[in-house]
Amino acid sequence: MTQSEIRSPRRRAMALTLLAVIAIGLVIRLSQGTPTAQAQVPSNTQPVSSKPTKPEGPSHDVMAIVNGQDISRPALAEACVERFGEDVLESMVNKRLIEHHCANRGITITTQDLEVEIDRLAKRFKISRDQWLELLEQERGVKAEEYKRDILWPTIALRKLAAADLVVSDEELRRAHESQYGASVRVRLIVVSDQKLAQDLSGQLTAQPENFARLAMQHSEDVNSASIGGLIQPIRRHLGEPAIERAAFQLEPGQVSAVIPVNNQFAILKCEGKVPPRGVTLESVQEDLTERIKEEKLRQVAADLFGKLQAAATIQNVYNDPTLRNAMPGVVATVNGNQITMKELGVECLARHGEAVLEMEISHLLLQQELKKANTAVSEADLQAEMTHAAELSGVLDAAGKPDLAQWVKMATQDQGITYEMYVRDSVWPSVALKKLTSSKVQVTPEDMQKGFAANYGEKVRCRAIVLSDMRRAQEVWDKARSNDSIEYFGDLAAEYSIEPTSKALRGEVPPVRQHGGQPQLETVAFKLQPGELSGVVQVGDKYIILKCEGRTEPVQVNPAEVQTVLQQDIHEKKLRLAMGEEFEAIRRRARIDNYLAGTSTAPADNQAKSPRTDTAVQPTGGVR
Repeated sequence: MTQSEIRSPRRRAMALTLLAVIAIGLVIRLSQGTPTAQAQVPSNTQPVSSKPTKPEGPSHDVMAIVNGQDISRPALAEACVERFGEDVLESMVNKRLIEHHCANRGITITTQDLEVEIDRLAKRFKISRDQWLELLEQERGVKAEEYKRDILWPTIALRKLAAADLVVSDEELRRAHESQYGASVRVRLIVVSDQKLAQDLSGQLTAQPENFARLAMQHSEDVNSASIGGLIQPIRRHLGEPAIERAAFQLEPGQVSAVIPVNNQFAILKCEGKVPPRGVTLESVQEDLTERIKEEKLRQVAADLFGKLQAAATIQNVYNDPTLRNAMPGVVATVNGNQITMKELGVECLARHGEAVLEMEISHLLLQQELKKANTAVSEADLQAEMTHAAELSGVLDAAGKPDLAQWVKMATQDQGITYEMYVRDSVWPSVALKKLTSSKVQVTPEDMQKGFAANYGEKVRCRAIVLSDMRRAQEVWDKARSNDSIEYFGDLAAEYSIEPTSKALRGEVPPVRQHGGQPQLETVAFKLQPGELSGVVQVGDKYIILKCEGRTEPVQVNPAEVQTVLQQDIHEKKLRLAMGEEFEAIRRRARIDNYLAGTSTAPADNQAKSPRTDTAVQPTGGVR
């Protein structure tokens, strides 16, 4: 839970989505997605245009062949426009507005401007220029020329247009320095929606503040902090809700606050300690803070600028207006009389999202082929049942306690910013298709039930943890922890060395380790520890973890027969989801896929050594809904 956002969490179990499309945002959604076009870069002294170029890829119109079936360029472009047309069109309109405004004010963006900006950003993140560009491509899927054209160009243009509004005052620098390097307060939090309950809890905690963690676990509506006794990241100045900050900085260690009204909810804080300033002078970080403040200002300035540009411009959105579409066939928008055509929109959508959407289309076609082989199909009733099931799992119920399908669909489409048709096609239909192909293979065994009961209702180990990225550093930190048995010292080490943000901020505090929770190496070590005992270095994936045991929790006193039905449903759901993922991977391994846009080709012979798993038994990993 963040300081600036105190609200009641809403549990949601979204239907299975085969492939996620990563969007890269810029100011006012100037540039989204992962384009694949290559812009030609002229000499350093020449102005650079932001207009798109034709995407690289095959010159023919076949984008992929899946087990002998084609996916054509027009079909892929149409699929891209269906999914991203409105967002990309908004970006194209905004770019045209910027271009016109820059031209009117005699502002040009040169290649040298772009190169200098890349160097500046790389230096800011303390990596080389090549490493910065490599990171963008690996983590965001953005190639260097795409980055320059779709992200840097509009950013630099806006910065030049708004230069007079990006001045940073001494007071702004002081506040930013105090936020990042000043004192902070370690606290626990309880947040509830009922004022009477808040007042009752406040009375109890005033008398017995040592019960704060227990009451947070029992009553707080913020699940993330409640699971670890109400602990949240240390509160700093000038970052979040002012009432919360004021209350936190007025508390002394061990003291509990009065009830704090915040956004129709009621919060109570307990001070766990005060963290002194970090001793970093303003002068030593002034350049970095100035750049950060300018970036924050740029977002607001851009919003204001676009408001003015849009108010002064003549813009027609033909795309969403049937009457205008009939009057101007092939046109999707006009900006001050200049047309943006459907062909241009298709090229831009394909350039930005072609590879990702093609993967989705390939997946869809693979499932269609498998359903045909199995002599089955997805019906409208199947789709409705799947959405109803998702609503039930999420706790989206009507007044009668039944799944509220209409509310669920509204939430699912609004959250993702998509239409109902796209939600059904990209999320619901693949989930139903995979269930039809796998449901008969999933069984819940007595062993599953036993492990599920232990995971959800058995005792857990309360630990603190330090997470590190390499063995050498882990050994160094472990040796330090061995030299001092106190839990406070371990917390100091976690705050200094842990690479996992939450445990670092909470001085190593993590949710209790349970049995059969999905990390067997860690669980085996944790359950062998005695209170106060230090573990060795435990490797989990590519991370190295050190545990300090603080004790055990009491098992939940519940009759297994009373929870048998809900536990079985929960385990079956988890096993089914895992089986669906494995089945889809097996389908891909059996397929011949020639992806001409990505330049890849796979065939069944390529994966002979990777035979699909047939055993879908898993250890339950989640809590009972």
